[in-house]
Amino acid sequence: MIFDRRTGITLSNLLLIVATSLLLVLLWQLRSLLIILMVAVVIAATIAPFVDATERFRLPRWLAVIIVYLTLIAIVTGAGVLIGPTVIEQIQLLAVNLPIYLENLRSLIENLMVKFNNERPELIRQLLDPQILTNGVIRSSQQLLLRSYGITKGIVGGVLSAILALLISGYMVADSKNLIEGLVQLFPYPWNDRLEAQVIPVSQRMGGYIQGRLGVAAILGLAISVGLGFLGLSEFALGLGAIAGVTDLIPFFGPVLGAVPALIVAISQGGWTFLWVLLLFVIIQNLETYLLDPLLVGSSVRVHPLYQLLAVLGGAQVLGIIGALIVPPWVAGASVVLENLYLQPKRIAEKQAVIVTSTEDDDSATKLSPSSLSVNR
Repeated sequence: MIFDRRTGITLSNLLLIVATSLLLVLLWQLRSLLIILMVAVVIAATIAPFVDATERFRLPRWLAVIIVYLTLIAIVTGAGVLIGPTVIEQIQLLAVNLPIYLENLRSLIENLMVKFNNERPELIRQLLDPQILTNGVIRSSQQLLLRSYGITKGIVGGVLSAILALLISGYMVADSKNLIEGLVQLFPYPWNDRLEAQVIPVSQRMGGYIQGRLGVAAILGLAISVGLGFLGLSEFALGLGAIAGVTDLIPFFGPVLGAVPALIVAISQGGWTFLWVLLLFVIIQNLETYLLDPLLVGSSVRVHPLYQLLAVLGGAQVLGIIGALIVPPWVAGASVVLENLYLQPKRIAEKQAVIVTSTEDDDSATKLSPSSLSVNR
């Protein structure tokens, strides 16, 4: 007892520390499953509004889930059949010609440097060496992908994990009511009711984020493909538009990454083509920043851009591409819980405290007023 009083270490504390350590070890061993569950929750939140809309036709919820999944699969398959071969062919051709485009870029920069310095910039030549740049791009892409593959245990494991995430998300949406009730019952009253009330707004926030990003990416990919076709880059228009659309799924950095391949190709077509392509991307990215993002994404996320940026960076650092895609919606969902369960009650408590304080001050002033003193006399 003396030892316990002096150090504050009790048997219950030791058991809590041991249990927490074992739980952390278990979670680390199950990290792949946790990532799959995180992806499944994001998918479930994304498709839940469509399932709800389908269910209004007096269909069983499980049948509504199947119909929504089959519809999405049909849309993706149809798009793949229509434009998939062309996109793949153009991207392969772009990869083959990439060293030539990089050589043109290096020559252009060297000529500019010689014009202003009258010297051959050896440093620029080394930095813009086509072989080094190509290897660097491939190596960086591989490292980013390997972080994702490391979580999903390779390409085959990634495919199986994606299928498993889809199946789990379908089950979550189909039996969401019983699943939520079973989870919230683990918490004591009144937290069970409070947490249950947050499920719908959290799902709407997370699903709205993914729906908005997909909508913005599709619009930008289509607009860039059409614009590049008009500017004389029809040979790579669909491929470059697809690259820009996919990279745009990643906030902040995606639009810039998507513009780089098109600008490199445009340089080899001449200065005016480069300027027009640059102007096209500037216009489209401004439309995304000031119109599409606030309309389709910002209204649903309601998270400060700095926190979104940190979520993207942290997710990419830990989980690669998967993290850059799924961590921001989780941050958006967590912001709902923080707002409704902590910040709003805190504001209400502060207002009530101010009202009570002002009331007490008024009562004290009334008691000490001259009229009240004269009456007392």
